[in-house]
Amino acid sequence: MAFKIIFAPEAIRDLGKLRANLRAEVRDAIESHLRNRPTKTSKARIKRLRGVSRPQFRLRVHDVRVFYDVVDTEVHILAIVSKEQAEDWLREAGK
Repeated sequence: MAFKIIFAPEAIRDLGKLRANLRAEVRDAIESHLRNRPTKTSKARIKRLRGVSRPQFRLRVHDVRVFYDVVDTEVHILAIVSKEQAEDWLREAGK
């Protein structure tokens, strides 16, 4: 079953700020990992977040973190931030 991927306006802005080659890698990772099995956790890529109800998951692509929620058959991309900004973003936006 293919999941529909929905980007929040903030995530679209975040993606646009990345270098072109990194932006392409992030798009490819979102497509390959989140389109079919967004809740399948792994040691290196997808992590289910604890201590917050939102966002539910984090996808790692090099030094970029993609925070997202899964709702029924949709993946809601909330933010795409650097590793250095991830903790601050979670503290500010996480619920």
